[in-house]
Amino acid sequence: MTAEPESEIVPDTQYRGLVGRLPPYPRAFALLARFDRPIGWQLLFWPGAWAIALAHGAFDRWDLILWIALGAIAMRGAGCVYNDIVDRDLDRQVERTRSRPLASGAVSLKAAWIWLVFLCLIGLVVLLQLHRYAAIVALVSLAPVAAYPFMKRITWWPQAWLGIVFSWAALVGWSEIAGSLMMPGPLLYLGSIFWVIGYDTIYALQDIEDDTLVGVRSSARALGSRVRSGVGTFYALAVACWALALWELRPDPLVLVALAPAALHFAWQVATLDPADGANALRRFRSNRFAGLLVFLACFVVGQTSF
Repeated sequence: MTAEPESEIVPDTQYRGLVGRLPPYPRAFALLARFDRPIGWQLLFWPGAWAIALAHGAFDRWDLILWIALGAIAMRGAGCVYNDIVDRDLDRQVERTRSRPLASGAVSLKAAWIWLVFLCLIGLVVLLQLHRYAAIVALVSLAPVAAYPFMKRITWWPQAWLGIVFSWAALVGWSEIAGSLMMPGPLLYLGSIFWVIGYDTIYALQDIEDDTLVGVRSSARALGSRVRSGVGTFYALAVACWALALWELRPDPLVLVALAPAALHFAWQVATLDPADGANALRRFRSNRFAGLLVFLACFVVGQTSF
C-alpha cells in the first residue's frame, strides 16, 4: 500500500489501521464519518457511560453501555457527515479541512446524504433499545444537533452549543436507568457541557488563524489572550457540577475524593497548554478521552456505594 499524500491527512487524524487499508472510495466515506478519528465518538460516549455508572447500572445494564457506544459511533459519524454537508464551502477555505471528502470532491453530495441516512438508521436501532421515556429524551436532541453547524456563523460560542449536543447522552443514560430526569442527572449533564466547552476551545486553537481569515467564530477567538484562564474556568465549573451531582446522590465528603484524579488532570491540561502551539493543543484535547475515563471511575465508585 502506498503512503497517503500529506495533504490528505489532516493534523488530528489517526490515519492507520482498517481505515488506512480501505480502497480509496470506501475510505472516503470512512473519513467523511471521521472513523479515522475515534476521539470524537469516545468523547460523545463518556457522558452516557457516566450517567449509567452513577445510576448504579454499570453491572446490571452493561448491555446499555455497549448500545450507547454503538450509538455514539453512528451518530457522531452522522453528525460529521451533516456538518460537512453544511460546511462544504467553508471547508474549502480552511487548510485543515479542505481535503475532507465533500470539500475535495471525493464524495458527491448525493452520496453523502445516503451515507447520512444509513448512519441514522443505525442510531434508530440503538433508540429502539431504550424505554419510551429515555427514547423521547434522545429524540429531543435532534433539534440542537441539526442547528449546531450553523452556530459558528451566528455566535462566538459554538462550543457551548456543541456542549449541549455532545453531552446529551448523559440525559439519555440517566433517564433510562433512573426513569426520570430528576437530580443528579441534570447536574451531570451541565458539568459535561462545561467540559465540552473547555476541551473544544483547546481544539479550536488549531484553526484560529484560518477561522479569522474566513470569519468563522469560536470561543478560542473570543477568549483571545485569556484562553488558558477561560479553559480553566470551564473545567472548574465542570468539576463543581459533577461534585454536586455526586453529593446529591451521597452527601459524604469522601465521594469528592473520587473526582480528585480528574480535577488534577484538568489542572495539568491548563498548566501545560500552549495556545500558540497547535500540536500541544491537539495533545491536550486528545487527553480528554482519559479524563472521561477518570470521571467514569468516580461515577462508578459513587454509584456502586450509594444504592
